[in-house]
Amino acid sequence: MAKQVKTIGVLTSGGDAPGMNAAIRAVVRTAMAKGIKVKGIMRGYAGLLQEEIVDMKSTDVSNIIYRGGTILYTARCKEFTTAEGQQAGADICRKHGIDGIVVIGGDGSFRGAGKLASLGINTIGVPGTIDLDIACTDYTIGFDTAVNTAMEAIDKVRDTSTSHERCSIIEVMGRNAGYIALWCGIANGAEDILLPERYDGSEQALINRIIANRKSGKKHNIIINAEGIGHSTSMARRIEAATGIETRATILGHMQRGGTPTCKDRVYASIMGAKAAELLCEGKSNRLVAYKGGEYVDFDIQEALQMKKDISDDQYEIAKMLVR
Repeated sequence: MAKQVKTIGVLTSGGDAPGMNAAIRAVVRTAMAKGIKVKGIMRGYAGLLQEEIVDMKSTDVSNIIYRGGTILYTARCKEFTTAEGQQAGADICRKHGIDGIVVIGGDGSFRGAGKLASLGINTIGVPGTIDLDIACTDYTIGFDTAVNTAMEAIDKVRDTSTSHERCSIIEVMGRNAGYIALWCGIANGAEDILLPERYDGSEQALINRIIANRKSGKKHNIIINAEGIGHSTSMARRIEAATGIETRATILGHMQRGGTPTCKDRVYASIMGAKAAELLCEGKSNRLVAYKGGEYVDFDIQEALQMKKDISDDQYEIAKMLVR
């Protein structure tokens, strides 16, 4: 028989992502529509362990859907990676009458969610990360906004790179995943895209392509470099020394995490947040909400964490044909 849920908590953990507020709003309002109380847990698992827990009502999530970041704040918590920290977290949930938690975050956050579920706290994960690196889902909250933010910035860099006939190396975020780099490489018409999943480390091949482009009449080069490869500044120095072409590095950094969420991030995050609350109301636990093949589905958290994700060969081959 499903455990009756009277009060649920919601927290955001790990790196922030545009659209998290839309998911929080959906969790709160969906739960309240079903007669369930909601408590907000501030600063992720760190706030849970510090008992930074507040009652939430519908008006608390008014006028937040268009805001980037997370109204619940977020933090990383080493203590919660320990068995003692996890047990303390479960005990605190019981102390505050929390029957279940919605965890909005990335893979590290879901490992913590799985531990809480094993300790008897019904837990549902919602994928919130700009990196798009959760294997079980085709979409993660924040990716669409982040890639659009990066795309717009790269367009601006191209303007000045063209004016000065430079080579520009533009580093985008994504940890060890190259999805932002791949999408920006295609969307911005880059001359080269360096992905952690595919880059063979052959800087000489990159230099040869830049020289060939200049000989063919191309006056500038835009190279999109993924964070997982990095070292854009030193790479720029080596390319300039080898080619004689002025080369600059631009690291876009955390601007990609901020800004007003796109329509897609608002809508998808809202649906995922609502689905998470519904799963808890049904007494479900240890599940991860996902968007797969055009449908909103859910997976066992442990099963989801064991899945592997790679760059689409088809997208990568198309990108290689288009970059010149």
